[in-house]
Amino acid sequence: MTPTHAKNSGNPAKSLKLQEIAELVEGELVGDREILITGVAGIKEAKEGDISFLSHPKYLHFLNQTQASAVITSKDVISKNKPLIRTSNPSQAFTKVISYFASPVINSKPAGIHPTAMLGQNVRLGEEVSIGPYTIVEDGAAIGDRSALRGHVFVGARCQIGQDVFIHPNVAIYDGSKIGDRVIIHSGSVIGSDGFGYETVDGVHLKIPHTGNVWIEDDVEIGANVCVDRGRFDKTWIKKGVKIDNLVQIAHNVVIGEHSLIISQAGISGSTQLGKNVIVAGQAGLVGHITLGDQTVVAARSGVTKSFPAGSVILGEPARPALEQKKIFAVIARLPELFKELSEIKKKLKK
Repeated sequence: MTPTHAKNSGNPAKSLKLQEIAELVEGELVGDREILITGVAGIKEAKEGDISFLSHPKYLHFLNQTQASAVITSKDVISKNKPLIRTSNPSQAFTKVISYFASPVINSKPAGIHPTAMLGQNVRLGEEVSIGPYTIVEDGAAIGDRSALRGHVFVGARCQIGQDVFIHPNVAIYDGSKIGDRVIIHSGSVIGSDGFGYETVDGVHLKIPHTGNVWIEDDVEIGANVCVDRGRFDKTWIKKGVKIDNLVQIAHNVVIGEHSLIISQAGISGSTQLGKNVIVAGQAGLVGHITLGDQTVVAARSGVTKSFPAGSVILGEPARPALEQKKIFAVIARLPELFKELSEIKKKLKK
């Protein structure tokens, strides 16, 4: 992570002394413990009163340039001019500080059930459920304790939504979808739409019905404008702790293993299965009916056309093991030079 990724999240109503922040993140304080911190910011944008973080050695020069009052960094960093809180994981420590200073507007819940919300028959609501304006919850749906649906959310019939779920505006959740506890779904996402399936008969594309559903387990976060298609017969299954970035397509009957990361604009075709802790980087595409083993990493813009075992690191189009593909890239980079050499050889042979 570069030091510019953290945006200012300061809440003027909150402040902490540097010593208190060191205790919060269980870090080693080097500098004035009485310095008052009132906000957080990226190291280049930070002003006096802010605390920032620095986790990569190549950004060390920012320590002498930043206006931040203090910096959270790794245990081996030394500075004569800037107060530091040194930790084994600066990014994680900074996340704790951001959580403290975050504005209460972020993920705030609407109070109770808005009068414009529409609830169908036999809808079951847990305690402290919040439903925003113009949200629709259809017949037989169930929403667990402390879950919040912002405005213009659609929840189809017989959907099951767990506890402490937060659904941002303009999300559509189709009939029969199941969502676990502590799930976050961002605006514009569609859960449970039909899979892309057709039979071509005499030049006409006939729609294949998709009668399955979507299961989303606990602690999943789904970004904005993500599409998760329902299964053709069974389920599309996103397992515990998966994090999905914006603009991702997940087709029918895909299974994504626990704690995997799917990055922006990736596309996963139908019936493909990912193991645990798999990373699919941005704009990668996976064909259908393949399997990627646990802890596989798919590099950005790769085209994956076959299965790979656990622990693979793959890239390219078609995707190959990283070391093999890098050798190919190296040869391709030399093609102009090789072509020139070949032309000279042909001239000599002709003479």
